[in-house]
Amino acid sequence: MSAFAVEPFKRPGAPRLSLSLAAYSFRDSFTGKDQKKITLYDFVDYCADQGCQGAELTSYYFPTPLTTEFLLSLKRHAFLRGVEISGSAVGNNFAMGPGEKRDAQIKLVKDWVDHAAILGAPHIRVFAGQKPKDIGLVEAKKLCIEGLEECSEYAGKKGIFLGLENHHGIVTEPDDLLDIVRGVKSQWLGINLDTGNFNTDDPYADLVKCAPYAVNVQLKAEIQPRGKKKEEADVPRLIRILRDANYQGYVALEYEDNDPWGSVPVWLKKMKQAIGAAQT
Repeated sequence: MSAFAVEPFKRPGAPRLSLSLAAYSFRDSFTGKDQKKITLYDFVDYCADQGCQGAELTSYYFPTPLTTEFLLSLKRHAFLRGVEISGSAVGNNFAMGPGEKRDAQIKLVKDWVDHAAILGAPHIRVFAGQKPKDIGLVEAKKLCIEGLEECSEYAGKKGIFLGLENHHGIVTEPDDLLDIVRGVKSQWLGINLDTGNFNTDDPYADLVKCAPYAVNVQLKAEIQPRGKKKEEADVPRLIRILRDANYQGYVALEYEDNDPWGSVPVWLKKMKQAIGAAQT
């Protein structure tokens, strides 16, 4: 497969949005911080009961050591519940110089590419990382591009997309995110577009810039423009942005506020209504 610099995706046909839910929404239940302790099997069941097409299985909540037997068992369970594993997510840092720590970060992503291939998950969310104090932003972006190219080449051989999230650090600003993504020579990299992570002057306008590069979307319940208080996300507006970009893929709710058990169904309903209205 010849590799080209990442460009906006040219998708034929009409936009198609599939509803998913990120396991991170129930982080306290996975880690035992609340009384409703759950497993990934329970989470898949919850996604099925809520009418989600997909379930995003964040890597943090898998058992260690992680075995092929567990991955296959979870894959079987999801299939029998009619839920697609829409992807996974890792917490890595590519904005660091050569050495053992950087090697470990690259190995982490490659290991999860292998896990995703077994699960049948088409996508993994990755981070760029925080800039070390001893290097400049330009160098940190260069290091990130190199790490993404190596991991994207590996992921492409397994048929897995990597999605670089607009997750603070060296991708706090949309132009820096786009510089990195456009600098990577791979057919298997795009943006994991998090609707709540641009704390810029106009987050909605910045989401418009990045949406054509999206390979996965995580929808947040809140938006926070620079220097202002958090405000409730305009879900119909976010869905229109994705439709205008002719996005075709998963839109996963990633709920970060309190009381997910009470609030997640409410936000999933809002998303279903907005997606349904946009498709009629």
